[in-house]
Amino acid sequence: MSDEASELFKQGVERLQLTLSERQYEQLMRYREELLDWNTRVNLTAITDAGEVLLKHFLDSLSLLQAFDRGTASLLDIGSGAGFPGLVLKIARPQWQVTLLEATGKKVLFLQHVIARLNLQGVVAIHGRAEELAHQSDYRGKFDLVTARAVSSLPILLEYAAPFCRVGGSMIFPKKGDLVEEMARGRRAAPLVGASFASAIPITLPGLDDGRQLLVWRQERSCPAQYPRSGGVIARKPLGV
Repeated sequence: MSDEASELFKQGVERLQLTLSERQYEQLMRYREELLDWNTRVNLTAITDAGEVLLKHFLDSLSLLQAFDRGTASLLDIGSGAGFPGLVLKIARPQWQVTLLEATGKKVLFLQHVIARLNLQGVVAIHGRAEELAHQSDYRGKFDLVTARAVSSLPILLEYAAPFCRVGGSMIFPKKGDLVEEMARGRRAAPLVGASFASAIPITLPGLDDGRQLLVWRQERSCPAQYPRSGGVIARKPLGV
């Protein structure tokens, strides 16, 4: 880890006041190696530069610890893709219980491969859709933290995430750009799923200076049983509009 991106990554880790062991750094580097190798055969990420993986995937994922960082926690990462932020957070916080939910089978196979390759315990990659899994008692209202790095609008993300979040738990959605109107819709949608807006935390880390912020929501009460609706209905009639 001697190039410029690696130094920026280390600086970012220090700014987050995180302490990563040599083993954790090695796990991240092996994860990056597997990601770039698999990406030559399976479309996992549009970022193919090794340095950018460190900053735009790994450091960006670790930034969520600015908003939520506990000794133990249960985390659900919706639409985990190639494992961001969920699998990176698992490496940084090995004591957390992490569930990676992904609808694309090939991406789930990649996640399972990395979990096995890194010999990670207390993490599982599930092939499924949030709007179906959220109505199963094993998952509904069970998680301290729910994340989603997807590009969906806030009302859609809230409807997918809130049913999984335990009362008193948190949801974190990384976003960037002009969010005035989207935040207004999100604030209108949140009470419908039992949630409320908690805070917006700007990300000011090396290599991530493009206006990113973490939007944090709190689950105030149990999400009503009718949510989430089917994926088609959510897309056609988002809450808060």
